[in-house]
Amino acid sequence: MTNPPQAIGENSLAVIDFEVTWKSGEVAHRDRLACQKVNFWRDILPGGLAEALHGKTAGDCETISYAPGELVTHYDEGKIREIKRTHFDGRGPAGHRIAPDCGRFFPLGMLTSAVPGIFKADMRPFRCVGGDGGILRVDLNHPLSGVAARVKAEVREVMRLGDDLGGRCTDWAQSLTDGPGLQARWRGRPTEFFQDGAFARADESADGAFYAQPRMTVHLDSRALGGVAELYGRILPRGSRVLDLMSSWKSHLPGDLEPACVTGLGLNRDEMAQNEQLSAAVVHDLNLEPRLPFGDGCFDAAVCTVSVEYLTRPVEVFAEVARVLRPGAPFAVTFSHRWFPPKVVKLWTEIHPFERMGFVLECFHRSGLFERLETVSLRGLPRPEKDAYFPDEQLSDPVFAVWGRRH
Repeated sequence: MTNPPQAIGENSLAVIDFEVTWKSGEVAHRDRLACQKVNFWRDILPGGLAEALHGKTAGDCETISYAPGELVTHYDEGKIREIKRTHFDGRGPAGHRIAPDCGRFFPLGMLTSAVPGIFKADMRPFRCVGGDGGILRVDLNHPLSGVAARVKAEVREVMRLGDDLGGRCTDWAQSLTDGPGLQARWRGRPTEFFQDGAFARADESADGAFYAQPRMTVHLDSRALGGVAELYGRILPRGSRVLDLMSSWKSHLPGDLEPACVTGLGLNRDEMAQNEQLSAAVVHDLNLEPRLPFGDGCFDAAVCTVSVEYLTRPVEVFAEVARVLRPGAPFAVTFSHRWFPPKVVKLWTEIHPFERMGFVLECFHRSGLFERLETVSLRGLPRPEKDAYFPDEQLSDPVFAVWGRRH
Protein backbone atom coordinates (compact mmCIF):
# COMPACT_ATOMS: atom_id res chain seq x y z
CA MET A 1 0.00 0.00 0.00
CA THR A 2 1.32 3.44 -0.93
CA ASN A 3 2.09 5.71 2.00
CA PRO A 4 0.23 9.05 2.02
CA PRO A 5 2.35 12.10 1.15
CA GLN A 6 4.10 13.83 4.02
CA ALA A 7 2.10 16.86 5.18
CA ILE A 8 3.48 20.01 6.81
CA GLY A 9 3.08 19.98 10.56
CA GLU A 10 4.71 21.51 13.60
CA ASN A 11 7.73 19.19 13.33
CA SER A 12 8.35 19.52 9.59
CA LEU A 13 11.15 20.68 7.34
CA ALA A 14 10.09 21.79 3.87
CA VAL A 15 11.56 22.97 0.60
CA ILE A 16 9.42 25.95 -0.43
CA ASP A 17 9.58 28.36 -3.35
CA PHE A 18 8.37 31.80 -2.31
CA GLU A 19 7.31 34.52 -4.72
CA VAL A 20 6.61 38.14 -3.81
CA THR A 21 4.64 40.14 -6.37
CA TRP A 22 4.11 43.91 -6.12
CA LYS A 23 3.96 47.05 -8.23
CA SER A 24 5.67 50.43 -8.40
CA GLY A 25 3.70 52.80 -10.56
CA GLU A 26 3.02 50.91 -13.79
CA VAL A 27 5.91 48.46 -13.32
CA ALA A 28 5.15 44.91 -12.17
CA HIS A 29 7.71 43.07 -10.02
CA ARG A 30 8.10 39.39 -9.17
CA ASP A 31 10.81 38.33 -6.72
CA ARG A 32 11.35 34.61 -6.16
CA LEU A 33 13.32 32.98 -3.36
CA ALA A 34 13.82 29.21 -3.18
CA CYS A 35 14.18 28.11 0.46
CA GLN A 36 15.77 24.71 0.94
CA LYS A 37 15.05 24.15 4.65
CA VAL A 38 12.05 25.89 6.16
CA ASN A 39 11.77 24.71 9.76
CA PHE A 40 8.17 24.91 10.97
CA TRP A 41 9.25 24.34 14.57
CA ARG A 42 11.34 27.50 14.94
CA ASP A 43 11.41 29.63 11.77
CA ILE A 44 9.38 32.80 11.18
CA LEU A 45 7.19 33.13 8.08
CA PRO A 46 5.18 36.13 6.85
CA GLY A 47 2.03 36.65 8.88
CA GLY A 48 -0.56 33.90 8.47
CA LEU A 49 1.51 31.85 6.02
CA ALA A 50 2.69 29.19 8.47
CA GLU A 51 -0.90 28.47 9.47
CA ALA A 52 -2.05 28.44 5.84
CA LEU A 53 0.66 25.91 4.89
CA HIS A 54 -0.18 23.55 7.77
CA GLY A 55 -1.34 20.24 6.28
CA LYS A 56 -0.08 21.03 2.77
CA THR A 57 1.94 18.47 0.81
CA ALA A 58 4.43 18.62 -2.07
CA GLY A 59 2.87 20.38 -5.06
CA ASP A 60 0.44 22.47 -3.00
CA CYS A 61 0.43 26.29 -3.17
CA GLU A 62 -0.85 29.00 -0.89
CA THR A 63 -1.10 32.75 -1.61
CA ILE A 64 -1.71 35.56 0.86
CA SER A 65 -2.21 39.25 0.06
CA TYR A 66 -0.68 41.82 2.40
CA ALA A 67 -1.83 45.41 2.69
CA PRO A 68 0.81 48.15 3.05
CA GLY A 69 2.48 47.78 6.42
CA GLU A 70 1.69 44.07 6.84
CA LEU A 71 4.63 42.42 5.07
CA VAL A 72 7.11 45.08 6.22
CA THR A 73 6.62 48.10 8.48
CA HIS A 74 4.27 50.96 7.62
CA TYR A 75 5.73 53.89 5.72
CA ASP A 76 6.73 56.61 8.19
CA GLU A 77 7.14 60.17 6.91
CA GLY A 78 9.16 60.85 10.06
CA LYS A 79 11.91 58.63 8.64
CA ILE A 80 12.61 61.19 5.91
CA ARG A 81 15.32 63.26 7.54
CA GLU A 82 17.70 66.05 6.74
CA ILE A 83 21.35 65.50 7.60
CA LYS A 84 24.56 67.34 6.87
CA ARG A 85 26.11 66.28 3.60
CA THR A 86 29.38 65.81 5.47
CA HIS A 87 27.68 62.99 7.42
CA PHE A 88 27.61 60.90 4.23
CA ASP A 89 30.81 58.85 3.95
CA GLY A 90 30.95 58.08 0.24
CA ARG A 91 34.02 55.85 0.10
CA GLY A 92 33.22 53.08 -2.35
CA PRO A 93 34.96 50.01 -3.84
CA ALA A 94 38.65 50.47 -4.67
CA GLY A 95 38.67 53.70 -2.67
CA HIS A 96 36.84 55.87 -5.21
CA ARG A 97 34.20 58.31 -4.04
CA ILE A 98 30.46 57.73 -4.44
CA ALA A 99 28.17 60.74 -4.71
CA PRO A 100 24.80 60.72 -2.87
CA ASP A 101 22.81 61.03 -6.09
CA CYS A 102 19.06 61.50 -5.82
CA GLY A 103 17.06 58.27 -5.79
CA ARG A 104 20.07 56.02 -5.15
CA PHE A 105 20.35 53.52 -2.29
CA PHE A 106 23.34 53.19 0.03
CA PRO A 107 24.16 51.09 3.11
CA LEU A 108 23.29 52.80 6.38
CA GLY A 109 26.93 52.30 7.38
CA MET A 110 27.85 55.05 4.90
CA LEU A 111 26.34 57.56 7.30
CA THR A 112 28.77 58.65 9.97
CA SER A 113 28.36 58.10 13.69
CA ALA A 114 27.15 61.70 13.94
CA VAL A 115 23.77 60.31 12.81
CA PRO A 116 22.12 58.64 15.84
CA GLY A 117 21.73 54.86 15.75
CA ILE A 118 24.20 54.26 12.91
CA PHE A 119 27.06 51.75 13.03
CA LYS A 120 29.66 51.15 10.34
CA ALA A 121 28.75 47.54 9.52
CA ASP A 122 25.03 48.25 9.01
CA MET A 123 24.24 47.14 5.44
CA ARG A 124 20.53 47.94 5.52
CA PRO A 125 19.67 50.35 2.69
CA PHE A 126 18.65 53.97 2.94
CA ARG A 127 17.80 56.24 0.05
CA CYS A 128 19.01 59.71 -0.87
CA VAL A 129 15.95 61.66 -2.00
CA GLY A 130 17.23 65.21 -2.39
CA GLY A 131 19.31 67.94 -0.90
CA ASP A 132 20.50 71.49 -1.27
CA GLY A 133 23.91 72.93 -0.49
CA GLY A 134 25.24 71.25 2.61
CA ILE A 135 21.98 69.43 3.42
CA LEU A 136 21.06 65.91 2.31
CA ARG A 137 17.55 64.45 2.55
CA VAL A 138 17.44 60.72 3.23
CA ASP A 139 14.59 58.20 3.43
CA LEU A 140 15.23 55.57 6.12
CA ASN A 141 12.08 53.54 5.43
CA HIS A 142 12.28 49.96 4.21
CA PRO A 143 12.16 49.95 0.37
CA LEU A 144 8.85 48.03 0.46
CA SER A 145 7.23 50.22 3.12
CA GLY A 146 3.85 51.45 1.94
CA VAL A 147 3.61 48.75 -0.74
CA ALA A 148 0.86 46.15 -1.07
CA ALA A 149 2.22 42.70 -1.94
CA ARG A 150 1.22 39.11 -2.47
CA VAL A 151 3.29 36.16 -1.27
CA LYS A 152 2.88 32.81 -2.97
CA ALA A 153 4.39 29.71 -1.35
CA GLU A 154 4.76 26.53 -3.41
CA VAL A 155 5.68 23.39 -1.46
CA ARG A 156 8.37 21.34 -3.21
CA GLU A 157 9.17 18.73 -0.57
CA VAL A 158 8.18 17.92 3.00
CA MET A 159 10.39 16.04 5.49
CA ARG A 160 10.04 15.06 9.11
CA LEU A 161 12.18 17.21 11.41
CA GLY A 162 13.13 14.47 13.85
CA ASP A 163 14.31 15.00 17.41
CA ASP A 164 16.65 17.96 16.76
CA LEU A 165 14.55 21.00 17.67
CA GLY A 166 17.42 23.40 18.42
CA GLY A 167 19.44 25.57 16.07
CA ARG A 168 19.14 28.98 14.47
CA CYS A 169 15.80 30.62 13.80
CA THR A 170 15.45 32.01 10.26
CA ASP A 171 13.13 34.94 9.63
CA TRP A 172 11.94 34.11 6.11
CA ALA A 173 9.81 37.25 6.00
CA GLN A 174 13.03 39.27 6.37
CA SER A 175 14.83 37.14 3.77
CA LEU A 176 11.99 37.57 1.26
CA THR A 177 12.09 41.36 1.58
CA ASP A 178 15.88 41.77 1.67
CA GLY A 179 16.48 43.37 -1.74
CA PRO A 180 13.01 43.69 -3.27
CA GLY A 181 11.99 47.34 -3.45
CA LEU A 182 15.42 48.64 -4.44
CA GLN A 183 14.49 48.42 -8.14
CA ALA A 184 11.69 50.99 -7.82
CA ARG A 185 11.83 54.74 -8.36
CA TRP A 186 11.18 56.98 -5.37
CA ARG A 187 7.66 58.38 -5.72
CA GLY A 188 7.87 57.96 -9.49
CA ARG A 189 10.82 60.32 -9.88
CA PRO A 190 13.75 59.39 -12.17
CA THR A 191 16.82 58.04 -10.36
CA GLU A 192 20.13 59.82 -11.03
CA PHE A 193 22.18 56.89 -12.28
CA PHE A 194 23.71 58.88 -15.12
CA GLN A 195 26.06 61.32 -13.39
CA ASP A 196 29.58 62.13 -14.59
CA GLY A 197 31.89 59.14 -14.43
CA ALA A 198 29.12 56.55 -14.00
CA PHE A 199 30.14 54.73 -17.17
CA ALA A 200 33.91 54.93 -16.78
CA ARG A 201 35.78 51.61 -16.91
CA ALA A 202 39.07 50.34 -15.54
CA ASP A 203 40.16 49.50 -19.09
CA GLU A 204 39.16 52.18 -21.59
CA SER A 205 41.03 50.60 -24.50
CA ALA A 206 39.09 49.57 -27.60
CA ASP A 207 36.57 46.85 -26.84
CA GLY A 208 37.32 45.16 -30.14
CA ALA A 209 40.89 44.52 -28.98
CA PHE A 210 39.82 43.26 -25.54
CA TYR A 211 37.34 40.79 -27.05
CA ALA A 212 39.54 39.77 -30.01
CA GLN A 213 40.51 36.53 -28.27
CA PRO A 214 37.57 34.09 -28.25
CA ARG A 215 36.32 33.20 -24.76
CA MET A 216 34.20 30.05 -24.87
CA THR A 217 33.17 30.46 -21.25
CA VAL A 218 29.83 30.03 -19.53
CA HIS A 219 29.28 32.88 -17.09
CA LEU A 220 26.54 31.29 -14.97
CA ASP A 221 25.84 27.81 -13.67
CA SER A 222 23.51 25.54 -15.64
CA ARG A 223 20.55 25.98 -13.29
CA ALA A 224 20.72 29.77 -13.54
CA LEU A 225 20.99 29.57 -17.32
CA GLY A 226 18.00 27.26 -17.31
CA GLY A 227 16.10 30.00 -15.48
CA VAL A 228 17.14 32.48 -18.19
CA ALA A 229 15.94 30.13 -20.94
CA GLU A 230 12.65 29.52 -19.12
CA LEU A 231 12.08 33.26 -18.85
CA TYR A 232 12.83 33.82 -22.54
CA GLY A 233 10.45 31.00 -23.40
CA ARG A 234 7.69 32.74 -21.49
CA ILE A 235 8.31 36.22 -22.95
CA LEU A 236 9.39 35.63 -26.54
CA PRO A 237 6.77 34.62 -29.17
CA ARG A 238 7.25 31.34 -31.02
CA GLY A 239 8.43 31.58 -34.59
CA SER A 240 9.82 35.08 -34.03
CA ARG A 241 12.73 36.94 -35.57
CA VAL A 242 15.06 37.39 -32.58
CA LEU A 243 17.92 39.84 -32.09
CA ASP A 244 20.53 38.46 -29.67
CA LEU A 245 22.26 41.64 -28.54
CA MET A 246 25.91 41.40 -27.39
CA SER A 247 25.89 37.78 -28.51
CA SER A 248 28.52 35.10 -27.99
CA TRP A 249 28.79 31.31 -28.45
CA LYS A 250 25.51 30.62 -26.61
CA SER A 251 22.17 32.41 -26.93
CA HIS A 252 20.38 30.65 -24.04
CA LEU A 253 17.09 30.48 -25.92
CA PRO A 254 14.82 27.54 -25.04
CA GLY A 255 14.95 24.62 -27.45
CA ASP A 256 11.21 24.68 -28.15
CA LEU A 257 11.06 28.38 -29.10
CA GLU A 258 11.43 27.53 -32.81
CA PRO A 259 12.41 31.06 -33.89
CA ALA A 260 12.16 31.99 -37.54
CA CYS A 261 15.72 33.33 -37.27
CA VAL A 262 18.18 34.51 -34.61
CA THR A 263 20.60 37.31 -35.48
CA GLY A 264 23.57 37.69 -33.18
CA LEU A 265 25.30 41.04 -32.73
CA GLY A 266 28.58 40.80 -30.86
CA LEU A 267 32.28 41.56 -30.84
CA ASN A 268 33.85 38.20 -31.68
CA ARG A 269 33.02 36.41 -34.93
CA ASP A 270 34.68 33.15 -33.86
CA GLU A 271 32.51 32.95 -30.74
CA MET A 272 29.33 33.56 -32.69
CA ALA A 273 30.39 30.98 -35.31
CA GLN A 274 30.14 28.35 -32.55
CA ASN A 275 26.59 29.41 -31.68
CA GLU A 276 24.27 26.81 -33.19
CA GLN A 277 21.18 28.94 -32.52
CA LEU A 278 22.31 31.86 -34.68
CA SER A 279 21.07 32.24 -38.24
CA ALA A 280 23.32 35.25 -38.84
CA ALA A 281 26.14 37.03 -37.02
CA VAL A 282 27.11 40.71 -37.13
CA VAL A 283 30.29 42.11 -35.57
CA HIS A 284 29.48 45.53 -34.14
CA ASP A 285 30.79 47.63 -31.21
CA LEU A 286 27.83 49.30 -29.50
CA ASN A 287 30.08 51.48 -27.36
CA LEU A 288 31.64 53.00 -30.47
CA GLU A 289 28.40 53.16 -32.45
CA PRO A 290 25.08 52.66 -30.64
CA ARG A 291 23.11 52.75 -33.89
CA LEU A 292 22.19 49.23 -34.93
CA PRO A 293 22.90 48.14 -38.53
CA PHE A 294 19.31 47.00 -39.14
CA GLY A 295 16.15 48.49 -40.58
CA ASP A 296 13.14 49.72 -38.65
CA GLY A 297 10.81 47.09 -37.19
CA CYS A 298 12.65 44.07 -38.57
CA PHE A 299 12.66 41.98 -35.34
CA ASP A 300 9.88 40.41 -33.28
CA ALA A 301 11.94 40.17 -30.08
CA ALA A 302 15.34 41.07 -28.62
CA VAL A 303 17.39 39.73 -25.72
CA CYS A 304 20.56 40.86 -23.97
CA THR A 305 22.06 38.20 -21.70
CA VAL A 306 24.61 38.97 -18.94
CA SER A 307 26.09 41.88 -20.92
CA VAL A 308 24.20 45.09 -20.20
CA GLU A 309 26.79 46.03 -17.56
CA TYR A 310 29.36 46.73 -20.33
CA LEU A 311 27.33 49.36 -22.19
CA THR A 312 28.68 52.89 -21.87
CA ARG A 313 25.73 54.49 -23.74
CA PRO A 314 22.85 52.25 -22.66
CA VAL A 315 19.92 54.63 -23.21
CA GLU A 316 20.98 55.20 -26.81
CA VAL A 317 21.26 51.45 -27.34
CA PHE A 318 17.82 50.81 -25.78
CA ALA A 319 16.31 53.41 -28.11
CA GLU A 320 17.95 51.70 -31.07
CA VAL A 321 16.60 48.31 -29.97
CA ALA A 322 13.14 49.88 -29.90
CA ARG A 323 13.64 51.20 -33.43
CA VAL A 324 14.42 47.76 -34.88
CA LEU A 325 11.53 46.06 -33.02
CA ARG A 326 8.00 45.91 -34.35
CA PRO A 327 5.29 47.44 -32.10
CA GLY A 328 4.45 45.17 -29.15
CA ALA A 329 7.70 43.20 -29.45
CA PRO A 330 9.53 42.35 -26.19
CA PHE A 331 13.07 43.31 -25.22
CA ALA A 332 14.39 41.23 -22.29
CA VAL A 333 17.59 42.02 -20.37
CA THR A 334 19.03 39.42 -17.97
CA PHE A 335 22.08 39.54 -15.72
CA SER A 336 23.59 38.11 -12.55
CA HIS A 337 26.53 38.88 -10.25
CA ARG A 338 29.52 38.01 -12.48
CA TRP A 339 31.34 40.22 -15.00
CA PHE A 340 34.71 41.05 -16.58
CA PRO A 341 36.19 43.64 -14.14
CA PRO A 342 38.21 45.62 -16.70
CA LYS A 343 35.20 46.38 -18.89
CA VAL A 344 32.30 46.70 -16.46
CA VAL A 345 31.07 50.27 -15.99
CA LYS A 346 31.83 51.85 -12.61
CA LEU A 347 28.18 52.39 -11.69
CA TRP A 348 27.48 48.64 -11.87
CA THR A 349 30.08 47.88 -9.21
CA GLU A 350 28.63 50.47 -6.81
CA ILE A 351 24.98 49.45 -6.71
CA HIS A 352 23.07 46.63 -5.01
CA PRO A 353 22.06 43.69 -7.26
CA PHE A 354 18.39 44.65 -6.93
CA GLU A 355 19.22 48.29 -7.66
CA ARG A 356 20.81 47.13 -10.92
CA MET A 357 17.29 46.19 -12.01
CA GLY A 358 16.35 49.77 -11.17
CA PHE A 359 19.15 51.05 -13.39
CA VAL A 360 18.03 48.87 -16.32
CA LEU A 361 14.44 50.00 -15.74
CA GLU A 362 15.68 53.60 -15.87
CA CYS A 363 17.24 52.88 -19.28
CA PHE A 364 13.87 51.60 -20.50
CA HIS A 365 12.11 54.64 -19.02
CA ARG A 366 14.56 57.17 -20.46
CA SER A 367 14.37 55.73 -23.96
CA GLY A 368 10.64 56.59 -23.79
CA LEU A 369 9.82 53.78 -26.23
CA PHE A 370 8.73 50.83 -24.08
CA GLU A 371 5.66 49.94 -22.04
CA ARG A 372 4.41 47.08 -19.80
CA LEU A 373 7.69 47.01 -17.91
CA GLU A 374 8.39 44.10 -15.56
CA THR A 375 11.20 42.77 -13.37
CA VAL A 376 11.94 39.30 -12.04
CA SER A 377 14.54 38.04 -9.57
CA LEU A 378 15.34 34.40 -8.85
CA ARG A 379 17.51 33.42 -5.87
CA GLY A 380 18.20 30.48 -3.61
CA LEU A 381 18.11 27.46 -5.92
CA PRO A 382 20.71 24.77 -5.17
CA ARG A 383 23.84 24.85 -7.31
CA PRO A 384 24.26 21.76 -9.53
CA GLU A 385 26.75 19.34 -7.96
CA LYS A 386 28.61 19.04 -11.28
CA ASP A 387 29.26 22.78 -11.36
CA ALA A 388 32.91 23.84 -11.06
CA TYR A 389 32.16 26.05 -8.02
CA PHE A 390 30.37 23.31 -6.08
CA PRO A 391 30.64 22.62 -3.11
CA ASP A 392 32.37 25.91 -2.23
CA GLU A 393 29.23 27.68 -3.45
CA GLN A 394 26.04 25.90 -2.46
CA LEU A 395 23.52 28.15 -4.19
CA SER A 396 22.94 28.74 -7.88
CA ASP A 397 23.86 32.12 -9.36
CA PRO A 398 21.02 34.61 -8.93
CA VAL A 399 19.12 35.71 -12.03
CA PHE A 400 17.74 39.21 -12.51
CA ALA A 401 15.63 40.27 -15.48
CA VAL A 402 13.96 43.41 -16.78
CA TRP A 403 11.82 43.57 -19.88
CA GLY A 404 9.34 45.72 -21.69
CA ARG A 405 7.45 45.87 -24.97
CA ARG A 406 7.88 48.33 -27.83
CA HIS A 407 5.19 51.03 -27.87
